[in-house]
Amino acid sequence: MGFRQFVAIIAAMMATNALAIDSMLPALPAIGDALGIATDNQRQWIITAYLLGFGTAQIVYGPLADRFGRKPVLLVGLAIYVIGSLLASMTGHFDTMLLARIVQGVGAASTRVLAVSIVRDCYSGRKMAQVMSLAFIVFLAVPVIAPSVGQLIVLFAPWRWIFLFLAVFGLAIALWATLKLPETLHPDDRNPISPRRILQAFKFVLTNRMAVGYMLAMTMLLGGLFGFINSAQQVFVDTFQAPGLFTTIFALVAVAMAVASLLNAKLVGRFGTRRISHTMLLGYIAFAIAHAALALWGYEQLWSFAVLQAAMMFCFGLTGPNFGSMAMEPLGHIAGTASSVQGFVTTVGGALTGFMIGQQFDGSTVPMNLGFAGCGILALVMVLIAENGKLFRPHNSPKAPGS
Repeated sequence: MGFRQFVAIIAAMMATNALAIDSMLPALPAIGDALGIATDNQRQWIITAYLLGFGTAQIVYGPLADRFGRKPVLLVGLAIYVIGSLLASMTGHFDTMLLARIVQGVGAASTRVLAVSIVRDCYSGRKMAQVMSLAFIVFLAVPVIAPSVGQLIVLFAPWRWIFLFLAVFGLAIALWATLKLPETLHPDDRNPISPRRILQAFKFVLTNRMAVGYMLAMTMLLGGLFGFINSAQQVFVDTFQAPGLFTTIFALVAVAMAVASLLNAKLVGRFGTRRISHTMLLGYIAFAIAHAALALWGYEQLWSFAVLQAAMMFCFGLTGPNFGSMAMEPLGHIAGTASSVQGFVTTVGGALTGFMIGQQFDGSTVPMNLGFAGCGILALVMVLIAENGKLFRPHNSPKAPGS
């Protein structure tokens, strides 16, 4: 497999998750009406249930991938994803929908763990960050079109066809992987499934200050992002009374993230992951605080929301891929298990944080913006702990005198 096709299939695997979240956002009111969901905030469970399944299952896929190889575990996960999608397309009850979404998330979790593990099998350091950034461009392009795809489907067909579309997409990725993706795990690196070994690997991951610090920082940033996703449809309908602009502005915000990831792929080799991500984290916090202040003072307008949200997501796009790479850097010898632990913590922690932010929706953007600011500040605290209080310093550089 050539480099371009390698990046493309990694991106497609990552896009599986983004499609499952974003394509149904415009259809949430129709889904809520069909399933008898009582309140608008309760609809957020359709997003959160998927994220909880997606996050929790990652703890399993890592050890399985380290034992049986990347490819067979990926194909099993994609099969589960297709089954969950089909179940969601047929349900008539809210409880069954939540179950289907959990199953769908459990299947999609394989794509997250295996994407990171496969890249780590083949690359490390700045090259790994570059590959992840290039894949991230496609991954972030999906939110640009996914809500429009969902909107287009519900214009011409019932909302259930969104889930049928997701099932077809999962089948396509599985066929591509079957025909083209080689096994990237070296035979010498296959590890038996041993509770003792798994616990030792978990202990190594969770006691490495660098890995834990950046993992928790990424958790906080994802919490803010999931808070936005949970609240976005309600913000445009209830706060700004502009449902027709939802897909357009959501797409513009996603474009800002994609442009940032493209810049990251160009700049990371020159400036390094720390200098870029630390600078952008500070920018993220500054924009989030400004946005929260504007909302608290009652000056929030649709244009200001769009501009400041895009600015924050631009900073996120230059932060997220680098945080992920730095968290994995000391863990190459247990990449599968490490990826599963980090995916579990970041996704479940981010989903619960985002759900708490989303549940505070009161008809204004204040709760969401305060959530962004708080998550950004907590992420900075985690980075400072990981780096012993020093920002911007290359990992292998000597400490300053007296530090």
